[in-house]
Formats: sequence, structure tokens, C-alpha cells
Amino acid sequence: MNSDSCIFVAGHQGLVGSALIRRLRSDGHQNLVVRTRQELDLLDQAAVRAFFAENRVEYVFLAAAKVGGILANARYPADFLYENLVLGTNIIRSAAQSSVVKLLYLGSSCIYPKLASQPIREESLLTGALEPTNEAYALAKIAILKLCEQYFRQYGRRFISAMPTNLYGPNDNFSPEDSHVIPGMMRRFHEAKVTGAPEVIVWGSGRPMREFLHVDDLASALVLLMQEYDSPETINVGTGKDCTIAELAETMKGVVGYSGRVQFDPSKPDGAPRKLLDINRITALGWKPEYTLKTGLQHAYQWAVQNKAF
Repeated sequence: MNSDSCIFVAGHQGLVGSALIRRLRSDGHQNLVVRTRQELDLLDQAAVRAFFAENRVEYVFLAAAKVGGILANARYPADFLYENLVLGTNIIRSAAQSSVVKLLYLGSSCIYPKLASQPIREESLLTGALEPTNEAYALAKIAILKLCEQYFRQYGRRFISAMPTNLYGPNDNFSPEDSHVIPGMMRRFHEAKVTGAPEVIVWGSGRPMREFLHVDDLASALVLLMQEYDSPETINVGTGKDCTIAELAETMKGVVGYSGRVQFDPSKPDGAPRKLLDINRITALGWKPEYTLKTGLQHAYQWAVQNKAF
């Protein structure tokens, strides 16, 4: 992947896609192809096929997806399953029939079994039942990464997949209804600070353990994988460290500068008890994250305040 290579970043306005654009530009890549949803509907097979026919794309970062937190996944499982399946198959099929040299697909750590041994190795895939709260999304992700794998094995197409852990950072979704844990929690603590609320309610018991990766660290990993990794086997991307949701809440409280109480609501779902990825494969390639959880949250909060994300 040279500085003048034609690179398509699908989902460039999202959390991961925008981080990839920043990283690629900082690395000197100028021939970046992007399309808004209005310019290219990834659910439209004919439109996607025409896009690849008209543009001599050499490298694809498939970061587009329909995403959301526990509430959104519970409310719209059919939408999550259908849309992620369709956009994934549309892009991969068209890429395989065009001049694309290499494609990198972004999965999610939710593809692994709910009770997988910790830390979760890539070989754990399909060895147990999924977490019910995001089963539909996970099934779509599994199907598409397996499609990449089979194109690699059957046709020799360099279609690879990476499984990031829980992400956060600039351009995250801070919606009060369908955000993930960090942006949703950050919004609640910020609003409580601004309004002087005496307490912040956090969903669940606070005991589940989660691993969090700043999206800029993910972007550096993905560029490395596009350059260095050639295997049909999926590869994890994380920090190798996790914390309880209660510990996350205390760290968030300090970062935001909130002085009230933190109250947990055990009537709300916890999700999987723990999700920590084994990152030995990617660290063997020489990659490691730069942000700690605290410094990453500080960066993300500063961006959210400056950009009026709340």
C-alpha cells in the first residue's frame, strides 16, 4: 500500500472510519476514496457494483456497519442482522470481482461465545453460545468474516479480518438511547455535572469486566495489518487489559469532573460477564496501543466537549 494507492474507506464518517482517514492522511496517503450514505447506499447491490466498476480501488477498509449498544440491539435485532449482512456481502462480492488487491473487514469482539475462556483467543470463535443481547449483530459479523476467509481460501483473494475490542474516541455515537457504554456513560456524567444532579445511574451491577481501546490506536493497528498481515485467520486487536464497569465509572467520574454519587441499577442487563481479548498475534507484529484508559478518556472527553457532542 503506497502513498498513491487508491484506498476506499467504507464508513468514513463513523468512529472507526474517521480515525482511519486521519491516520492514512498523516501517513501521507492522498488517494483516498470516500462516499457518504447519500452518495452510495451500501445496501444497494447494483450501486455498489457500479462504484467498484467506476473506481480503480486497490485497498478497502470495510469499517461501515450498523452499530449500537445493548438497548438498540435489543430493539432492532432484525435490522442489525439484515443490514450488516447485506452491506458486507455487497462490498466483498464487488471487491472480489474488481481490481481490489486487499480488503480488511472489521468485526467485533461480540462474535465470541458469551462464556469463552479469558483472555479470548481467535480460536474460540464458534465454540459456544453467543451473548443473547447482541446475537443478531454477532451473527452478521461472523458470516461476513467467514465470507472473507472463504474468498481467501477458495480464490486466493487477500481478504482479511480484524476483531477489535470495545472502542471509543472522536466521532463516537453519544446518543442517549443507542450508544455504547463509554459514550453513553460520558454523556450522563457530563450532563449530571452541568445540571448539578446528585447521582448518576449506571446500568447493571457494575461487576462485568470490559476491555476498551481508543479508536486512534485501532487505526494504527489496521494500517499495520493492511501492510503486514496476510492470513485468512482473523486477528484480535485490543489492549490486553480490562476493568470492571464500576472501575470505569469511577475513572469517568474523575475525567469529567463530576462530584456526585454513582448508583448502579442491577435490574438492567449486564451482558457478558467478561470480554478480554488475547492480543498475542498482533503484538508479535510489533504493534501496541499508546493510550491508557485514563488518557484515552481524557482525549475523548475533550473532543466531545469541543465539538458539542452532548
